Amino acid sequence: MPATSSRSWLPAYFAVGIIWGCSFLFIKLSLGFLTPFGVAFMRCALGAATLLVISALGRVALPKELIVWCHLWVVAMCLNVVPGVLFALAETRTTSIVAGIINALTPLTSLFFILVVFRDDPMKRHQLIGLGVGLIGVLFVLGVWHGFGSNPWWAVAALLGSVTLYGFSFPYSRHFLIPRGLAPVSLASAQLLLATLTLVPTYLIDGLNGHGLSLKAVGSILALGIFGSGFAFMWNFRVIAAAGSSIASTVTYLTPVVAVIVGVIFLHESLAWFEPVGGLIVLLGAAIGQGRFLRRT
Repeated sequence: MPATSSRSWLPAYFAVGIIWGCSFLFIKLSLGFLTPFGVAFMRCALGAATLLVISALGRVALPKELIVWCHLWVVAMCLNVVPGVLFALAETRTTSIVAGIINALTPLTSLFFILVVFRDDPMKRHQLIGLGVGLIGVLFVLGVWHGFGSNPWWAVAALLGSVTLYGFSFPYSRHFLIPRGLAPVSLASAQLLLATLTLVPTYLIDGLNGHGLSLKAVGSILALGIFGSGFAFMWNFRVIAAAGSSIASTVTYLTPVVAVIVGVIFLHESLAWFEPVGGLIVLLGAAIGQGRFLRRT
């Protein structure tokens, strides 16, 4: 059982929530000179470089077993490669606020895979209710009574596909990687290295959009890579190891709050009333699904 009682994982948990909450702002700004493929590649490459330096300084070796690298490639595809491209692609047509709020579905998609695919526990009534409430929250975020509004269907599908993959990655890591007892920085370094190598061809073909560099855009991709894909993924593995995949996935309770704040302040994005309401419903669904309101005996 994860040792959650000491709460030593809380600083890493909050750091990940804040950094990933700002990631949607950094993605939007990075698109100033990068394509979606370029954003995904650069954030992985910068994150990998950061963690490889940390590994070298700490004399932490990369994994040696081939099976570990295979599992890490699956995680890299689900956490870095495909969502990295899809989130950036979606943000060419949606606000960072919408992207950040929909990202809050991750605990529910994680719960779905824990129950249905990995079958850690039999499905309970409150979990079904939580999944249903979360779905209603997404419909509110999108304002479905207006259609999709300014959000094209493919952008919404890209965001939902990304959080589905995120949800799969948490229990997958918990089952196939964490029990091996490897250092978080070792796992995260190898994961991002694999993601970078996977994305090299797409970056070479279509990485830059030709709009020219700007200090704001370059600073954003540096922050996104070094912190959002570097330190944050290392800390994320640490939280999964210490507190479990279910709790680790709830870091997305923080990310939509941060995403809304920075989107309004720094990007001057408009906020429709139904977006924060829908976000709260999504978070409520996640809390219900994870049994946060059950009486403790």
